[in-house]
Amino acid sequence: MTTRRTVLVSLALSALALVPASAASPLQALDPDKDGTVDLAEAKAAASKLFDKLDRDHDGTLDAKELRGRLSKADFAKANPDKDGTIDKDEYLALVEQRFHAANPDNDGTLDAKELASPAGKALVKLLL
Repeated sequence: MTTRRTVLVSLALSALALVPASAASPLQALDPDKDGTVDLAEAKAAASKLFDKLDRDHDGTLDAKELRGRLSKADFAKANPDKDGTIDKDEYLALVEQRFHAANPDNDGTLDAKELASPAGKALVKLLL
């Protein structure tokens, strides 16, 4: 019984170690200069990195499958003004900028932990991490 419990505890701790830091705190993952906020440049840098990671076929675009549920069908349609069924990096970064401004109600140009935890902030984080 003790061995079984030890194995289960070890497995649980191993699983926790696999959780990315971004799951614990989006601010920590998105704030490379550690000033306690995320500015638009930091958000776009994270978005660009994620775009490249999601673009598995390396064609410079993301389709709905590659986005893996990060956008609703309606949001995908809005982000795809040319209606070609894909979002290129410019379209993706434009959407990130829109969501950044929506998450920044005080218009100070930065997002703090509270703003990132808001519904608008969470929608933005889906495009960054």
